Amino acid sequence: MFRGGRTLCVLATACAAVLCAQSARAAGVDFAGERASAEAQHVARWVIDNGDNRGTPFAIVDKKDARLFVFDAGGRIIGATPALLGLAPGDHSPPGVGDRHPSLLLPHERTTPAGRFESEPGRNHTGEAVVWFDYDAALAIHRLRPGKADAARLKRLASPAPADRRASLGCVVVPVAFYDSVVGPTLGRERGVVYVLPETRPVADVFSVQQVVQR
Repeated sequence: MFRGGRTLCVLATACAAVLCAQSARAAGVDFAGERASAEAQHVARWVIDNGDNRGTPFAIVDKKDARLFVFDAGGRIIGATPALLGLAPGDHSPPGVGDRHPSLLLPHERTTPAGRFESEPGRNHTGEAVVWFDYDAALAIHRLRPGKADAARLKRLASPAPADRRASLGCVVVPVAFYDSVVGPTLGRERGVVYVLPETRPVADVFSVQQVVQR
């Protein structure tokens, strides 16, 4: 994906952010019965317990399960969905990937990097609304786009096998209905945080968690 213009976001006052973070820690995290790996649950609890999301909505991308979880600022889950992720395994983006045309990316370069990313709503070069989580690498959460490969990608999204959902250039691709009803009203309206769990390293190597419950 080429980068486009960023949407300017109005930042909350420091006082409001502190109050929101305190409220989030008090509320705890709630997956509301959604299936989630031990790593995803552990990182979500760590986010709320430490106020790491700073009073903003946040998302967790579990690459091993190829799933996206979206939470409000207090740790209550808004929705979860299978997602298409980078074709190649790996926790880093190749240097300069955001400045290259997608057609020039080699298969092994199509990764979704792991880490903590401060997200912001914006638009890509075609004017489509997206949520940037790594602007320099031109990576965003966006809708499944119509095209020749649409039927095949819908089939991949519906597959119970996470490996079938490794099909993107590195972006996190979700169903249109999920973007419009969950991503857009939360991360699509204000700044947030996206936590992408690693697949080649321990979670503790990427986030400042002290203990990680293994699968």
